[in-house]
Amino acid sequence: MIKLLHFADVHIGMENYGKTNPSTGLSSRVMDFLRRMDEMVDYARKNDVDLTIFAGDAFKSRNPNPTFQREFAFRVQDLAAVCPVVLLVGNHDLPTNIRRASSIEIYNTLRVPNVYVGMEYEVLSLETKSGLVQVATAPYPVRAQLLEGEDDTHGMGISELDELMQDVLHQHLAKLADQVAQSEEPRVLTGHFTIDGAVTGSERQIMLGRDVAALLSSVASPIWDYVAMGHVHKFQDLTAGDRFKPPVVYSGSLERIDFGEEGDPKGFVWVNLERGSTSYQFVPVKSRPFVTLRCDVRTSLHPTQDVLKHIKNHHLDEAVVRLIITCDPETESMLQTREIEDALRHSGTNFIAAIHKNVERPARLRLGTNPEGLTPHELLLRYFDSRSIEPERLDTLLEAADAIFRAVDERL
Repeated sequence: MIKLLHFADVHIGMENYGKTNPSTGLSSRVMDFLRRMDEMVDYARKNDVDLTIFAGDAFKSRNPNPTFQREFAFRVQDLAAVCPVVLLVGNHDLPTNIRRASSIEIYNTLRVPNVYVGMEYEVLSLETKSGLVQVATAPYPVRAQLLEGEDDTHGMGISELDELMQDVLHQHLAKLADQVAQSEEPRVLTGHFTIDGAVTGSERQIMLGRDVAALLSSVASPIWDYVAMGHVHKFQDLTAGDRFKPPVVYSGSLERIDFGEEGDPKGFVWVNLERGSTSYQFVPVKSRPFVTLRCDVRTSLHPTQDVLKHIKNHHLDEAVVRLIITCDPETESMLQTREIEDALRHSGTNFIAAIHKNVERPARLRLGTNPEGLTPHELLLRYFDSRSIEPERLDTLLEAADAIFRAVDERL
């Protein structure tokens, strides 16, 4: 039996909802992601890991700064000291030009012992201390590379190109399966792309490049003993309960990106790999909690005090918190924002992401009479109010809008 560690989507460099540590110069959120890797490495070493597969997206940016590269390398080195490590190229690891090097290609260039970079659709035969393993690598499907050598695609529409991309990807996956079909060793496929049926989340907001989805049937072949996927941030097994198919597992990200992942458990997958009899368990890590507080004070005589009581009734230690207050014009005027902010800080909150005031107004006044004084977020919120958007959908829309606003601010 091979003890396999499967993780993905580390995204070192995510700094939203963080504070800079003056002694290190690193964001507290960057440290969150690194600490989660440390937890995972400690678990792997204590449990005598045989093989590690990282299923792509080491950094947030395609051009990570040297400090982020160094910190990731320290942890890869720790794993490589005890077992072979496969690093798959994800979309965030790709260069902006296909002729340039990826952010993790340096491990191949320097021939780092026990580290193998999955840049091509190929099969690696890896000797572990518990036996030989066949690992097939399927990096993020890049349009220019996948369609190279195809017939003239000039004049094709987007949907036609997507369909062609999917067909070519399926051909690559079928060739990988053919290459291992006759081997007696355990067989693992690792890929970084979306599979139809996977539940996606916040990764859509930080997507780099146009995505192509593969059919589940293209990877869920009994030829494989385990399919280690990256790219989707939510842990899930797409073949759970089907004993005739291998586990097709997205390990999910090690840390939460934003409030879209508020309720998702974060961690890695520990696999007991055997030919024809593989099992696994999801191992949670101590990820940073994200908490949304909702308080309705529309009928309150003392709205600020009611909000403070609501804050006090929740465990917020070290959490990233956003507060959504539903009020009307009268109660809004009585809210003491500074007092509310102080209460959040004293509750042990790590970071106050936002305090939203969802003001319910008469229909003819919902957009307000003086939009010039409102921020883009406030204008959008008032527009959504006027459209009577459901609360759950409102949160998703605001998250997407805030990501766009941040991206625009960074460019200005």
